[in-house]
Amino acid sequence: MTIRHLKTARSAEMRSEDDAKVRASVEDILKDIETRGDTAVRELSERFDSYTPASFRLTQAEIDALIAQLTPREIEDIKFAQAQVRAFAEAQRASMLDIEIETLPGVILGHKNIPVQSVGCYVPGGKFPMVASAHMSVLTAAVAGVPRIVACTPPFKGKPNPGVIAAMHFGGAHEIWVLGGIQAVGAMAIGTQSMEPVHMLVGPGNAYVAEAKRQLYGRVGIDLFAGPTETMVIADDTVDAELCATDLLGQAEHGYNSPAVLVTNSEALAKATLAEIERILTVLPTADTARKSWEDYGEVILCDSHDEMLAVADDIASEHVQVMTDRDEWYLEKMTCYGALFLGPRTNVANGDKVIGTNHTLPTKKAGRYTGGLWVGKFLKTHSYQKVTTDAAAAQIGEYCSRLCMLEGFVGHAEQANIRVRRYGGRNIAYGTAAE
Repeated sequence: MTIRHLKTARSAEMRSEDDAKVRASVEDILKDIETRGDTAVRELSERFDSYTPASFRLTQAEIDALIAQLTPREIEDIKFAQAQVRAFAEAQRASMLDIEIETLPGVILGHKNIPVQSVGCYVPGGKFPMVASAHMSVLTAAVAGVPRIVACTPPFKGKPNPGVIAAMHFGGAHEIWVLGGIQAVGAMAIGTQSMEPVHMLVGPGNAYVAEAKRQLYGRVGIDLFAGPTETMVIADDTVDAELCATDLLGQAEHGYNSPAVLVTNSEALAKATLAEIERILTVLPTADTARKSWEDYGEVILCDSHDEMLAVADDIASEHVQVMTDRDEWYLEKMTCYGALFLGPRTNVANGDKVIGTNHTLPTKKAGRYTGGLWVGKFLKTHSYQKVTTDAAAAQIGEYCSRLCMLEGFVGHAEQANIRVRRYGGRNIAYGTAAE
């Protein structure tokens, strides 16, 4: 096995230093929000976004006025994308069934899938207005049946972005707030004088938003721990360098720290892709961002075989994995650690980000090893229940329960079983002893 890095990324130590600075800053800001509520939120919005309206929550009239700024084509496009996301989310929801079975005569067990009762959806918008993120969080929560959906997004260039607001509204948000960053997720989770807290936070964001969600986890649920956008291209000589370079830089433009990795078994393709990236960076309008990501976080990994490429890909567990090889279905069958797969040269990550229907809120920083991305099931809690409907079943289960509780030394537990064996089974069991 020979694996060579033709290009490497920044050291993990440098990234850790960055993470430590973010952690400390977020902790202080969340404490301030908890202490001072709306006053802190207003000061933070002024500090970070230069935005302090009379009310951060939009009225229906304000929402309608913003939507009216969009062209009919823009509204049609948003609704088309939401139709794709809704169709897939509804199919996923239909796969999650409530169940009830009788495991023994008179012993009935079941579970119900109950929506989370309130969700805060964060939709990024500082650098780019992330219209599509509203589909992925707000609309998916609506399909799950969440009864209170709060949506927050920062102002874009000093004012609400009509496309984002329209997507939130069409997606089913019950409250729309023009509020960004830590102050948004902090207000939604902690609550303020003007905002009731939610039970769960979802949606992507920058490093500060992601860290705020991490620190708030436990107080509220979250969808996942998300870091900067990651992309990986797995390619062999069936595709060309222009396609590989385009797909890598298409995601590198997200931010200054977005990892982009090429894994290939073709040295010719690897070198050609490196050259093509440099060419595209001379014409790409977002090259300032994409170049920084590529220089600091880009990698090119050359392998001898598809088995090696598979091993490397599963170890990295990238958020987005674009597979363009002579055996795409083989990767679908074999890969186990990733956020989402994009199979074949006709497919691309931007499709998944914006319109095709799968959710684009996905695990990063190797979290694909233990979780998938946001989907309708994340908004549902599976709660079990049980009922014993006959005297004979109460006595039978009670005898086993009594003995097993005493085996562990839980006498009070055992008595919960014993009293039912006495009442429903007619057995005379001495207090604090196991049923024989």
